[in-house]
Amino acid sequence: MTPPIPAPEPERPAGRTTAAVVAPLPALPGVDSVFTAPRPGRGTAVRARPTTIHPGTAADGTVADEEAIVEAGIAEMWADYADAPHDRTVRDRLVLHYAPLVKYVAGRVGTGLPSHVDVADLVQCGIFGLVDAIERFEPDRGRKFEVYAMQRIRGAILDELRSQDWVPRSVRSRAREIERAIERLEGREQRTCTDGELAGELGMETSDLRSTFGQIAMTSVAALDELVAAGRSHAAGPGGTAPSLADSLPDAAAEDPVSAMESRETRRQLAEAIQGLAERDRTIVGLYYFENLTLAEIGKVLGVTESRVCQLHTRAVLRLRARLAEAHEA
Repeated sequence: MTPPIPAPEPERPAGRTTAAVVAPLPALPGVDSVFTAPRPGRGTAVRARPTTIHPGTAADGTVADEEAIVEAGIAEMWADYADAPHDRTVRDRLVLHYAPLVKYVAGRVGTGLPSHVDVADLVQCGIFGLVDAIERFEPDRGRKFEVYAMQRIRGAILDELRSQDWVPRSVRSRAREIERAIERLEGREQRTCTDGELAGELGMETSDLRSTFGQIAMTSVAALDELVAAGRSHAAGPGGTAPSLADSLPDAAAEDPVSAMESRETRRQLAEAIQGLAERDRTIVGLYYFENLTLAEIGKVLGVTESRVCQLHTRAVLRLRARLAEAHEA
């Protein structure tokens, strides 16, 4: 019996095939996959070699690697951009593909910045760095575009931050130098260093060091609407509002509650002590301290001499002091 003749395989069209859709980069877990995953043809040739690639099918009939399809599309985009470097459509496709790099670099740079710096602003600055990297990239030098782009993105973000910083760079540099000197000195001595020791470590006078401290202190800027309590949204509790930094600023015109309470308590004890004096002593104290009469005028009111009024006044004051001392001890 003659075995059945297998049907001939359908002819596959030869030639160069352009990937219709370029899948974006993976989720970029730390962008490690950008550097560790194999990138055939990246950094050496812009043009993709003529190949026959069917979506989802490899040369041996198995399912094609998705990575290879993505790489083929990226190489195709770079080839199109090399043919028409002024075509903004191709450039924008490259920007969309490498946009996750901008978010990654902005997140890394924003880690050491104050909380009032918005990461979205850093991403916006990084996009300009990515566009500049695409326009200036030279594949013939054999460098990976991801490495080159990350440097340009980081540089664009730092340049924007420096342009917005009102503090001179010399002051910033001096502050970092002092921080490093403090770390060295305290690590060597295993204790907190003094201003004289720190000045000696830096090779400068103590007065110059304190002047530098004053300049550094003026560079600290904080947002008054920033919440003070930890947890921010959970710090206020149910139905409350968390205190902000503005709420912690002292009010020089406000009354000190402790001083006000002590003053009221002292007045109460003094009134009770005055009520315990003799009638003539109470009269002398009232006329002298509340009516602002002199000892001579009080003597005329009471019909006694000025020296007698002085004796009575001294006795009344001593008795008041004794009563107040007893009240404090109690």
